Amino acid sequence: MAVSAAQYDNARARLDMPNIRVVEMSSNDAWVRDSGPTFVINDRGEVRGVNWEFNAWGGFDGGLYAPWNLDSQLGRKVLEIERCPRYVTEGFVLEGGSIHVDGEGTLITTEECLLNRNRNPHLTREQIEAILGDYLAVDKVVWLPDGLFNDETDGHVDNFCCYIRPGEVLLAWTDDPEDPNYSRCHAALSILENTLDAKGRAFIVHKMPIPGPLFATEEESAGVDQVHGSQERNPSVRLAGSYVNFLIVNGGIIAPSFDDPMDEKARELLQTLFPEHEVVMAPGRELLLGGGNIHCLTQQQPAPHKA
Repeated sequence: MAVSAAQYDNARARLDMPNIRVVEMSSNDAWVRDSGPTFVINDRGEVRGVNWEFNAWGGFDGGLYAPWNLDSQLGRKVLEIERCPRYVTEGFVLEGGSIHVDGEGTLITTEECLLNRNRNPHLTREQIEAILGDYLAVDKVVWLPDGLFNDETDGHVDNFCCYIRPGEVLLAWTDDPEDPNYSRCHAALSILENTLDAKGRAFIVHKMPIPGPLFATEEESAGVDQVHGSQERNPSVRLAGSYVNFLIVNGGIIAPSFDDPMDEKARELLQTLFPEHEVVMAPGRELLLGGGNIHCLTQQQPAPHKA
């Protein structure tokens, strides 16, 4: 658990368990999925870390805050703490939440994010695919047009579509043609239904209902520490709530709940899709007010593979 200096004593007291390590780590924001490293395993079964360049979701062209110097150091700090060899993608901006991989050669992302001019304007789609292939050993990139409506990360795929297992995905979904997500969901479904993955498999697509629509209350809006460049928080701005933003852990699924009628349906669907895992719904509204959720706030680290 990485915490700020101000919260170290509080976190250490609340997490007073021998199997939880609490580390003080300075940061500009909390979303380690995006600012931290992506762990990979090489062909010898050894864990390595990819340290992407981070620019706070757009730098000075629509980014969410400045400076982001502390967040830019997170990848290196985490990998040094873990004594994990580091691969640096100098000149290539990427956030971990903008990609999902199946471990068998296929990566899913969105054009809205990776082809945005505020990420890597000097690179073509083909060059981006080549870099992803070099660092993540993927053979095929599936490009969905957009992410969820009003997602201030520029449409991160981890809030919209994720893997259940290789060849099988979970897609945020609405049947309401008046919902601004309707066209986004249907466009993504069309791509997935007409694309084969790196192994030549057709995708099995499960549909996860989108909660809400969700909006912040006046009180909640006033409680958000607003910074220049971030999305305005007021009761008229729709929040990009999604049950797809969950974390898979050993034996469990940690998914967000929103005090919404769809919460139980989401839990039931996740339990059906992950029958060998215990599904735990954790309050996600406060995280959503900050611009992300459980998957955004975490970063899994695989164990080395034995030879």
